Amino acid sequence: MNQRISIVDYGSGNLRSVRNALAEVAPRAQVTITSDAQAIRVADRVVFPGQGAMPDCMRKFDESGLGAAVAEVARTKPFLGLCIGQQMLFERSDEGDTPGLALLPGSVRALPQTQGLKIPHMGWNEVWQLTDHALWKGIADGTRFYFVHSFYCEPALPSLAAATTRYPDAFISAIARDNIFATQFHPEKSSVAGLTLLSNFANWNP
Repeated sequence: MNQRISIVDYGSGNLRSVRNALAEVAPRAQVTITSDAQAIRVADRVVFPGQGAMPDCMRKFDESGLGAAVAEVARTKPFLGLCIGQQMLFERSDEGDTPGLALLPGSVRALPQTQGLKIPHMGWNEVWQLTDHALWKGIADGTRFYFVHSFYCEPALPSLAAATTRYPDAFISAIARDNIFATQFHPEKSSVAGLTLLSNFANWNP
């Protein structure tokens, strides 16, 4: 049976772009956008894409009952979080003082207001790898990925950090632990490098 990759649909996010990118790099996989908790639980791999505000994300989680299913698979299966999908893994966000799923220790902070730089941070920027992780395979250190965000993750454990980016100060732009990998950038919008990362995820066996 071909592997099943579920993309979590919580009513927001770049769902079709993520699905199209995964279908391109994993043509034999069954890639499904779903808001069904059971479909998420039985998937072989789960992707949580994000776009929008953390309070809206967590409210929709509470209303739909998806939070428990996502928390379960994030503990047990290859899990890829993108943007909000990274932020909601942590304990709390400064965006609306919102509690997250608390699967990882740490908080989500606002990017500092720096003269001459726009918030949100939007566009291409270098990602500097901190770990020799399977999802970095074939991706050169310092490769540029596409960002759209006003907040960033601040892990309580330095070992969670998988990459940093500067805007203008360094912030954590990817995290990794066991079966979880998550990025502040959008690989589905990041051309060849993004497709490489998604292909690595589709073939990752943590």
